[in-house]
Amino acid sequence: MADKSLETQMQEMVDREAIRNLPLQYCHCVWQQDLDGYVNLFTEDGSFSTDDPSLPGAQGHDGLRTMIKGGLAMQPRPFIHNHVIELSGPDQATGTCYVEVHMNREGKKWEMKGWYNDEYAKVDGEWKFKSRRITTDSFGPKDAA
Repeated sequence: MADKSLETQMQEMVDREAIRNLPLQYCHCVWQQDLDGYVNLFTEDGSFSTDDPSLPGAQGHDGLRTMIKGGLAMQPRPFIHNHVIELSGPDQATGTCYVEVHMNREGKKWEMKGWYNDEYAKVDGEWKFKSRRITTDSFGPKDAA
């Protein structure tokens, strides 16, 4: 396989950095309760899903806005770790990042740990979430230790 041109390598670095910023902005919007900012991180037909049937999913900007607005009542505080990105073309990529979420639920402090499997799409020169699927590793009241 021929070596990639310097221009291609530079573009891939710029793309990876823009994609790496998406989960960081996602967390920031949740912390700041910025509904518009949150929704605008997704493509028009973007989706959010989960493996936990007790947690809601959504598709499209209206659905995403409704879902996150309801979830903000628990005051989620997400923290992202270990973001792995795979570029699959000039305007498509996938990634996985690990997450810890601290929140208030039923009058108690709760924790959720898991990971996001993401699909990204470049729309008008800007990287966005095409889909986010969260897999929950653990979810429950925080120990009083």
